[in-house]
Amino acid sequence: MTTQEQVIAIIAEQAMLDTSDVQLHHTLADLGIDSLGLVESIFAIEEQLDITVPFNANDPSAGDFDISSVATIVAAVEQILAAQGK
Repeated sequence: MTTQEQVIAIIAEQAMLDTSDVQLHHTLADLGIDSLGLVESIFAIEEQLDITVPFNANDPSAGDFDISSVATIVAAVEQILAAQGK
């Protein structure tokens, strides 16, 4: 499973949607994911991919982890994996 597929699966699970309903252009709001769901998604991504996401739940716009769309989340996760040599 690719990183993109893994991240989409995690987001789909959080949104209680089928993975085919989650598109790269969607925002988390488009998918009905609120701030708590975002934090739960980040924790799931960290756990399943064995990474540490630099994310400030109190101010999501303050960090380097872009949560503006599914595509940007995938890109950020891929960047973290590359930086950690995974």
